[in-house]
Amino acid sequence: MPAESGGRGCGLYDYCIIGGGIVGLATAMALQERMGGASIVLLEKERELARHQTGHNSGVIHAGIYYAPGSLKAKLCREGAEATKEFCTGNGISFETCGKLLVATNDAEIERMESLEERAQQNGIEYTRLSKSQLRSDEPNIAGLSALLVHATGIVDYSAVCRAMAERIEVRGGEIRCGVEATAIAEEDGGVRIASATGRIEARRLIACAGLQSDRIALMAGLSIDHRIVPFRGEYYVLPASKAGVTRRLIYPIPDPNLPFLGIHLTRTIDGGMTVGPNAVLGFAREGYPKGSFKAADVANMAAFPGFWKMAAKNWRSAITEFANSASRFRYLRECRKYCPSLTIDDLAVPQAGIRAQAVMADGSLVHDFLFKQTERMLHVCNAPSPAATSAIPIGRMIVDRLLDGAPPATERSQSLHGTHAQLHR
Repeated sequence: MPAESGGRGCGLYDYCIIGGGIVGLATAMALQERMGGASIVLLEKERELARHQTGHNSGVIHAGIYYAPGSLKAKLCREGAEATKEFCTGNGISFETCGKLLVATNDAEIERMESLEERAQQNGIEYTRLSKSQLRSDEPNIAGLSALLVHATGIVDYSAVCRAMAERIEVRGGEIRCGVEATAIAEEDGGVRIASATGRIEARRLIACAGLQSDRIALMAGLSIDHRIVPFRGEYYVLPASKAGVTRRLIYPIPDPNLPFLGIHLTRTIDGGMTVGPNAVLGFAREGYPKGSFKAADVANMAAFPGFWKMAAKNWRSAITEFANSASRFRYLRECRKYCPSLTIDDLAVPQAGIRAQAVMADGSLVHDFLFKQTERMLHVCNAPSPAATSAIPIGRMIVDRLLDGAPPATERSQSLHGTHAQLHR
């Protein structure tokens, strides 16, 4: 199991990774693949791995239908889905390729669905278009005019994937230290020095995969950045056991190009459950999952960043809608019933939430692609776009290649379906 302290103490490691989510762990595995016997230490401030974005992920293995053909995100998603399933098979982790239905409920959505169909063809994604009668036959509890069935979409427990990654890293000589939070970072001629309450760590190179805290870690390391992380809550409900079998597949709406997230959907979980959601509302605490969570330091950090107010000005209409759905279960239910009319208000009990680390630039634009900051001895992953969990294994390899083979550009942009369209992953 990952240790809380000990190991090489103040000795010099070849590489230090900050962040024990799936991207940090995949990066550690990629380093071991490429660098053989290099000494690696991974630091995670929580007592357990995958406590934040990874551990609150919806558990979907995405096929990549939304991304522009030939784009980096399309390539990483396709490779990542295959690598994730291969990793699970090799490590005895349960997963299921259950498929996903993208359901059109009106004429406008059918038109957008046809664009998705073209994208699926260009990306080489296996799909079947279902008529209204075929949809009813395939999923009797789902209402719609037509649908796209994406066959390769699957479900898994990403926390279980992370535990298996950690075991592999340690078997190969890597060290994982939980409960160690960086308090200061200094880049020097011979390496990078990381201070924490439990001691000092020195490494020749540092990779930061800090997710919700990535901007703070970059600033701590002395980097100049023109973005900040703004937390978005994805609130969802776990349906009662009586509704766990309401669908055999994942049910997604056709995405609205005017909204920055995919919309409320039905998601089967690998443990036999069913969730509905998420919405996307501004969070007032980066790591506060209960409803009503508030942390003054996080709110002050947002309020002091001009880009936050510019973002708010651009997106206030959708923000009002999402907050209204958050405040009212009846409004939330209305969104769900568009394609699953059998749901009732009693099916929506206590909401749960994940939090997405949304990078926002100084001009108020939302970052939906990779954002890196690199120095001679440090690489900071300031934004790893959706679907980072699905794509984590090839993302880890890409991060290592960029660290070892030369400085990447400050940003890497690959267009998604609607340019600024992205998904909130729990």
